[in-house]
Amino acid sequence: MPQGAGGGPNEDNVTGLLVRSTARSWTRDSVLAVDAGVHLAAIIKIFEEHLPRASVGKSNTAPSTIIPTNGDNSTTPIETGKQKLCMTTGPFANLELPYESAKANATYVFRNLISTYLITHPHLDHVAGFAINTAALQQTLRRKRVAALPSTIEAIKEHIFNGIIWPNLSDEGDGAVGFVSYDRLVDGGNVALGDGEGRGYIEVCDGLAVKGWSVSHGECMRHSQHGSYSVEPNDPGYSPYYSRRSSRKEMSSGSIDLGRGQNFPQASEKKAYDSAAYFLRDEHTGKEVLIFGDVEPDSVSMNPRTARVWQDAATKLAAGLLTGILIECSYDNSQSDSMLFGHLTPRHLVAELRTLAGMVRDLANPDGKPPGSPRKRKRPSNGYKAPSEEHPIRRPPSRHHVRRRTRSSVSPSTPIPRVSPRQSSTEMALATDDVELRSITEENGGNHKFLSSRQQSASRQSSRPLEGLQIVIIHIKDALRDGPHVSETILEQLKEHEAEAQLGCTFTISQCGTSVWL
Repeated sequence: MPQGAGGGPNEDNVTGLLVRSTARSWTRDSVLAVDAGVHLAAIIKIFEEHLPRASVGKSNTAPSTIIPTNGDNSTTPIETGKQKLCMTTGPFANLELPYESAKANATYVFRNLISTYLITHPHLDHVAGFAINTAALQQTLRRKRVAALPSTIEAIKEHIFNGIIWPNLSDEGDGAVGFVSYDRLVDGGNVALGDGEGRGYIEVCDGLAVKGWSVSHGECMRHSQHGSYSVEPNDPGYSPYYSRRSSRKEMSSGSIDLGRGQNFPQASEKKAYDSAAYFLRDEHTGKEVLIFGDVEPDSVSMNPRTARVWQDAATKLAAGLLTGILIECSYDNSQSDSMLFGHLTPRHLVAELRTLAGMVRDLANPDGKPPGSPRKRKRPSNGYKAPSEEHPIRRPPSRHHVRRRTRSSVSPSTPIPRVSPRQSSTEMALATDDVELRSITEENGGNHKFLSSRQQSASRQSSRPLEGLQIVIIHIKDALRDGPHVSETILEQLKEHEAEAQLGCTFTISQCGTSVWL
């Protein structure tokens, strides 16, 4: 359920998702938060909208554990044994309510049902809500867990829970309070954990396990020990004269006069900013969804690595395991490549899906032949057997063709998927497996589409290989202008690109406070 579907600049609509396995009931630790730029306030808003329609009836289930909340009589828990309210609409449908007010019930969800916060990267629009909401954790029985790749954990530890920006409510470092614990995930999954299709995954809440991949989210400056400052062409104070004509002496001294009487230390080298993409696996059904943090297209990245995610996704699509993708599309196509700031536009998103397509098509057609092409007939050999892979003619290697074997610099604990030589990051046909996908919102009441295994196989080899796959768009940046919302333009452009590429997938714009079933 999207709590925040936007990417700013409105602070009440930034990235935040709640995910749970529908095979589980509403129990303690049954809900996972993926990012939390907006969090508790969004949950309160959902309850304020749907609580008036809650039904009254005596529950047959055991009473939930109630954690008292501060406040007036409206936060008093309903006595056990009496008739209780039960949500009938909205994302929290069928949740038995222990309290009477929206705020108290939202706090109950925050304290009891959500156990882990899976963070894609540490930008404020993805963590601000959680950081502020930690002040309400003082009456809980267990720590909240922040799970993320190590670079994100270190950034949160150093720059947020540091006793300066926010009190150190974690369990690490000086003055640690202990409300929050850190769980550092392994890029590409920990191969020592799990088995079979679940190999590399780690449990993050009741019924859900995760495997993460790092992706690139634009460029950032890695500063020296004494700090540094970089000046870009769009920054205030940028001077073409000093950027082009600064002498070597000035550069070596570590400072550049910007013409305003101020000296700034020289910046260190640029590096790709780390974000993450997470595969969430339902341990009951084995089905998975893929959720991206902020991500830039590989075609413009200084460290392209989204193709690794697509390779992993392709094998899951071919096996009928991946049921949906949630991915950002921050701007419409009017945004130039130089102003992407590490984000996607419709043209780049469809190009990325083409990359995924080629990988899945190669899995469906390992011989590389077009679907339906006739097989080559074998001619009589007349007793002669040509060299084959099973019986090759071995010749001694020439000394000019002997190559030295090099050891891979990749850690054996980080599996890197193999990409076919025929595949490029910008030119690939689109094909994916299709599974049962359902997108249910309050407005449409539920849409269902199902393809059988035979239809799935045919779709992967057809001209519309992503038939039935739903792509949910998140992190759209509001242009704050009169007229239609930018999301309408983005959706229209995505559909145009899809029609041209004949992908077969459908695009849905996420809406705050609704449910998406995948």
